[in-house]
Amino acid sequence: MLRFLRGRLRPMLLRSKRHLGFDGGTSSSWLDGVFCEPRSGSNRARHEQREMPYRLYLPAGVGHSDRVPLIVMLHGCTQSALTFSEGTRMNTVAEEEQCAVLYPEQSKKFNLLRCWNWFDPDCLAGGGELGLIVRTLNHVIKHHPIDQTRVYATGFSAGGAMAAALCATHGHLFAACAIHSGVMFHAASAPPQAIRVLRSGSTESPEDIARKVAARRDPGAAFVPTLVIQGADDRIVSPVNAEQIVQQLRLLAELVQSEDGPVKPQSERLLESGGRQYRQQDYAQGARTLIRSVLVDGLGHAWSGGDARHRFFDSAGPDASRLIIEFLMQYRLANAPETMESDQSPAAAAAS
Repeated sequence: MLRFLRGRLRPMLLRSKRHLGFDGGTSSSWLDGVFCEPRSGSNRARHEQREMPYRLYLPAGVGHSDRVPLIVMLHGCTQSALTFSEGTRMNTVAEEEQCAVLYPEQSKKFNLLRCWNWFDPDCLAGGGELGLIVRTLNHVIKHHPIDQTRVYATGFSAGGAMAAALCATHGHLFAACAIHSGVMFHAASAPPQAIRVLRSGSTESPEDIARKVAARRDPGAAFVPTLVIQGADDRIVSPVNAEQIVQQLRLLAELVQSEDGPVKPQSERLLESGGRQYRQQDYAQGARTLIRSVLVDGLGHAWSGGDARHRFFDSAGPDASRLIIEFLMQYRLANAPETMESDQSPAAAAAS
């Protein structure tokens, strides 16, 4: 992830356009699509029309009248939608749980190493390429049998940082979130600062950012429950970043849902799976778990329990994909949200 900033490019004119609809069927579907943003007065003035490739997995037996959960999976640097799906093996787990999985893919036109530009000020304000991810998500929801009360954001490394940004700026869309080896929202707002964050954590205050995010959220917007997974031996994204994510989220939950009281740590559990031990710490508000932190002993900068044939995946346990689905499936939104058409979030986040 450290080399990703050298590959950053300005958006360029994108031409191809393809939309996939849902036909239904008894077998699972693995769709390859491209969402092309409609031209508007604002993006026409910039002489650009943005698009986002994606992969979509639909489990077997889903009919037109069904509504299934959807997990949005954001890959890390140098990865594609295909390699991320293969490395995480999320489709296999999703099939068992009858979930759909959406894999947006960063374009090399935006970043040569396919890193999400999570530190970009436009993204931090809910727009930019983050806004394009939201538009792609809305397009998929419109054309496929998705339950809008059970949409989840998940990401690894740069994708984890982008998942955090999605939930901070468009939290009304997501029932829960999972961040694997990522950084907290607004940890950096420029490339040099981002490099320092990866190595040693952010100098920004998690508490101050949480207050700014809470102040700009829509009234009544709920906190997004979040699972944080981190390798204890990660030399690319320091484990201090996971601690900062938890600090930021604890305060945000208390600010957004102040009537429910403090978010308290529960008893830490030492567990073992796939030849490794990991520490699981839950944080609850009343009887409801809002944050779960998983620190995996011996894990470097890699997806835990993944397919080691691909870079940044470690075959030893625990199986992060199963931990993620088990956590996410506990949560759903009280009401289906309205889709977002603009480039801005309902409440601009702390970048402004």
